[in-house]
Amino acid sequence: MSLTDKIEAEGFDLKALLDPDAAGEVARVMQICNACRYCEGFCAVFPAMTRRRQFDEGDVGYLANLCHNCGACYHACQYAPPHEFGVNVPQALAAARNDSYAAYAWPAPMAGLFRRNGLVVTLVISSGLAITVGVMLAMIAPQLFWGVHVGEGAFYKIMPHTVMAGIPLVISAFVLMSFIMGWRRYWRHTGAKWGGFVDLFDAIKAAASLRHLGGDSSSTMLSGPGCPTGDDRSSNSRRIYHQLTMYGFLLCFAATSVGTIYHYVFGREAPYGYLELPVVLGTVGGIILCIGTAGLFVEKRRMHPSVRHDEGLGMDYAFIVSLFFVSFTGLLLLAVRETSYMGVTLAIHLGVVYGFFLILPFSKFVHGLYRFAALITSAGEARRG
Repeated sequence: MSLTDKIEAEGFDLKALLDPDAAGEVARVMQICNACRYCEGFCAVFPAMTRRRQFDEGDVGYLANLCHNCGACYHACQYAPPHEFGVNVPQALAAARNDSYAAYAWPAPMAGLFRRNGLVVTLVISSGLAITVGVMLAMIAPQLFWGVHVGEGAFYKIMPHTVMAGIPLVISAFVLMSFIMGWRRYWRHTGAKWGGFVDLFDAIKAAASLRHLGGDSSSTMLSGPGCPTGDDRSSNSRRIYHQLTMYGFLLCFAATSVGTIYHYVFGREAPYGYLELPVVLGTVGGIILCIGTAGLFVEKRRMHPSVRHDEGLGMDYAFIVSLFFVSFTGLLLLAVRETSYMGVTLAIHLGVVYGFFLILPFSKFVHGLYRFAALITSAGEARRG
C-alpha cells in the first residue's frame, strides 16, 4: 500500500483533491531540470530536486511548497517556451502548490469553496460579521454604541470583555485544529522527516531573511538580484514587502499578547495609553502591515504573465486584502476611539478580525506553514548530504 493509500485509509481523501495533470507536469519538468541543473544555485528547490530521480505526489507537494515563485529560473531557462520542451518551473509548481492548499486543508469541503471564490467569500464573511456585530450592539444598547467613552475599559462598555474575547477563543480553537490537521496531512503525504533543532534553526533563518526570494540561494537579506518583474527587470521589492508583512503581523501579535498580560496579570483593561507598549507595538505593526500588504498586492500584479498562476490569485488576494483591512481598521479605531464613532469602528474591526481568522486555514496563510515545513525538510536533506 502506497503512502497516499495509507493516508486515504485514515480518511484523508487526497487523491480526490490533487490534480494529476498538475503533479504530472511538475514531474515532467523536474526530470528535464534534473538532467540540465543550470539553475541549481537559484533556490532550495533545485538542490532538493537533485536528490531525487522519480517524483511522486509527495515529492510534488514538497517541492511545490519549497518554491518561493520568484520566477528567476524561468528567465534563465534555455528550455522555456517557445522551446519544444516548454519548461516553466514556476508555473508548474504554482499550480501544484495551489492544489496542495486544498488537498491538505481541513475540513476539506470548505477548502473547495475558498479555492473557487477566495476573495468574494472572504469579503462576504468579513462584511457579514461586521454588520452583524454592529447591528446587534446598536440594537442592544444604542446609547452606549453611539456614546463617547474614554479611559480604561471603554471598549467593554460597548461589548463585554467575555463576549469580545469568547468569540475569538472559539474561532482560534477551530483554526488551531485546522492547522494541526493540515500540517499532519502535509507532513505525512510528503514523507517529511524531523531532523532535530539544527534543521529547525536553519529553517527559521531562511524564513526570517527570505533568502530564497533573492534569486540566489546564497544571498542574505537584500544582497541577491531579486525577483524578475513584468518588464523583465529584477527587483527586491517583493522580498521587502513580504518581510514588512511578516514582521508587521508579528508585531501586532506581540501587541495582542502584551495586552493579554496587561489584562489578566495586571488587571488593566483596554484601551491603553498611546505610548504604552501594546499600543506602540500595534501601531507600528499596523502601519508596517498596511504598507507590506498593499505592496504585495501591487507586486502580484507586476509578476511576469508567464510565471503568474492566475487560478491561485483569488486566494492570494483574499489573504492580502483581508490582512490589510485588519490592520487598517485597527489603526482607524485607534484614531477615533475617543469619539462617538468608536462603537461602529469597533464593530467593523471586530468583524474583519473574526472573518480573517476564520479564513486562515483556507487562505494563502497556510503556505507559510507548509513552506516552513518544507524548509525544515530541505535543511535536513542538505545537512545529511
